[in-house]
Amino acid sequence: MSTKTFKCEHIVAGQTSGPALVSNEAVCFYLIEPETGVVVEHKHVLEGRSMAGTVLVAHAGKGSSVVQMDGLFKIAMKGKNPVAVVLRHPDPVFVSALLVMEIPSVFNVDEEFYECVRDGDKITVDADNGIISIEN
Repeated sequence: MSTKTFKCEHIVAGQTSGPALVSNEAVCFYLIEPETGVVVEHKHVLEGRSMAGTVLVAHAGKGSSVVQMDGLFKIAMKGKNPVAVVLRHPDPVFVSALLVMEIPSVFNVDEEFYECVRDGDKITVDADNGIISIEN
């Protein structure tokens, strides 16, 4: 097993870890089934997969502030939200939802991270200290 560490900047402070769930497509929290955390967006790269308990590595967000916040709120109230988010292209709507729901999240991670990370890798997010690591 090897560990690679990268610097990052925090959106929401916190420290946590979990298996990576990697999306190269924008994510809309409203298109996630609250009871299961399963992505129900037709033809999305994550369709049929649950983000519950994962470190979501997302390309970006999509949808209005109401849609993103409502969707994230519903999955968080059922405990099916990601434990952290690594956001490649932060946008105000996605970031606002993460801030309100206080989900540890980071951005501005070195590009090498995105070349290395794979679904299921153990990701540790230390947003407090600006460090993210991958174990694979």
